[in-house]
Amino acid sequence: MIFKVLYQELATEVPVREHTKGMYVEAESERKVREKLKNEGFNIEYIQVLNEDHLAYEQQSEDFVVENY
Repeated sequence: MIFKVLYQELATEVPVREHTKGMYVEAESERKVREKLKNEGFNIEYIQVLNEDHLAYEQQSEDFVVENY
C-alpha cells in the first residue's frame, strides 16, 4: 500500500499548516510507516492510506515520488 505522510521537518517544530510537507511511503501498514520514519526526526502529523482513485490523482502530480526508507 502507498501512504501519504504529512509532517514537519523537525520534531521540535509546532505544526503550522504553511510549513507542512508531504511524502509518499510504501508499507504494509501505518505502523510500518512510523517504524520506517522513526529515526528521521520528523513530527508526523497525519498518515493516510491512498485508495486506488486517490493514488491515481496523486500520481498526476509531477512531485509524486514514493520514498524508500
